[in-house]
Amino acid sequence: METGTVILLIVGLYLLISLLTGIIPSLNISKSVSGYVAGDRSMNAFILYFVLGASIFSSFAFLGGPGWAYSRGAAAFYIIAYGVIGIVPLYFFGPRAWRLGKRYGYVTQAELLADRFDSKFLSVMMGALSVVVFIPYLTLQMVGAGYVLNVISEGLIPFWAGAGVTYIIVLIYVYFSGVMGVGWSNAFQGMFMMIMAWVLGIYLPNTLYGGIGEMFTAIIDYGNEAMLAAPGLTANGDEWNWWGYSSAVLVSAVGFSVWPHFFMRSYAAKNVKTLRLSVVLYPTFMIFLVPILLIGFSAIVMFPGVEPADSILPYILMQLDLPAIVIGLFCAGALAASMSSGDAILHSAASVGVRDGISPLLKNPLSDKNERFLIQISVLIIGLIAYLFAVVIDVSIVALLLGSYGGVAQIFPIIFAMFYWKRATKAGALLGLFGGITVNIFFLMFPELKPFPMHEGMYGLAANITLLISASLLTQPDDPERVKKFTDSGSR
Repeated sequence: METGTVILLIVGLYLLISLLTGIIPSLNISKSVSGYVAGDRSMNAFILYFVLGASIFSSFAFLGGPGWAYSRGAAAFYIIAYGVIGIVPLYFFGPRAWRLGKRYGYVTQAELLADRFDSKFLSVMMGALSVVVFIPYLTLQMVGAGYVLNVISEGLIPFWAGAGVTYIIVLIYVYFSGVMGVGWSNAFQGMFMMIMAWVLGIYLPNTLYGGIGEMFTAIIDYGNEAMLAAPGLTANGDEWNWWGYSSAVLVSAVGFSVWPHFFMRSYAAKNVKTLRLSVVLYPTFMIFLVPILLIGFSAIVMFPGVEPADSILPYILMQLDLPAIVIGLFCAGALAASMSSGDAILHSAASVGVRDGISPLLKNPLSDKNERFLIQISVLIIGLIAYLFAVVIDVSIVALLLGSYGGVAQIFPIIFAMFYWKRATKAGALLGLFGGITVNIFFLMFPELKPFPMHEGMYGLAANITLLISASLLTQPDDPERVKKFTDSGSR
């Protein structure tokens, strides 16, 4: 049997299993909006662990992680650093969101904030901003899926077909099953992805160098010792300074737990204990990144000059004399990384767009059935838009995504204030959020104007916090009763 046929069979089997694991959970979940968006608040610790992990680790991690290690060396360790500390706020925010969601029916992040600060405008704007950020994020997942299938099949699978077939599967199970389909498919994809990463991360150093230690020794002997010294290199090959490294870690950590699709998984937990257990166990998911980075390090000496750096994983696979079945399995592992984030992003984008962006603008509330149907239709529309960006429209979305963490981080101060500062007001929240986003965008566009070489998100956070505090203190306090239900939500 030809190599391409074997790869196609393995990929097809993987996609079929993903479809089944995504569809079957819909049989046991109610047909309500709560069932579709929050899974009737019934996720156990096992599923929630993989939902949280797979929601973040995408094709960007599976391809970009080795690419960073290959081109920037120790700079790639920042991904592990921010992931470990970035989950900590959810341990405190998550249970509060879960209690409020169960009592008042919240299923999105913006619903909490809009109610606390009594602002439909805040809800609509956060809904719109979330969808705008989600589309390029989803597009990159599709690009990753299409690119991997195209390269590893040696052109047998066209880019547009690889992305299209993969995400038709995702669209089907997200459309019918909602968050529980995302959860069960993420559990399967996450386990498969981790196994493939560890196998390849150990296999390559041993095959190419005789061991992991020998691999690092070869990198030093080859004259690349600078790549093994923190904080590593910049994208231009210059030494990355500690201003840039530490601020990138801090901004990414601050934004990590308040990504709308990540934060709203708090509502799906079976109970507070389940949520906290999943958060405590979450850093173990970061172990998955160790072999991912080893893949990139293994190519520094053996395969110099590969461009773009993010293509190093499929490039290595094509250079080695591996059986077709092995290539097919690793191809499926890369697809798992793409799909496990793509489905979560797609589901969240549709849910947030309808619940936070459209519903507040309607004069008459939608019925539960109609709202669920509108979310399902939005899944199809958003998926189509992202696909068009991936295969038709030639536009640079990478820069937009790279700057998105600085924008997302601006949500953190108002969430903290919502739960812990009674004196925070509507004016303070609005000015802080949009002031921070504006400053972040300004320095993203004009990096040469930065007083210090820090991540632009740091300047945004400084402006955000300053405006939040000063405007809140200069305006009348919000309704004490409404504020109390949020600040007292930490009670057991």
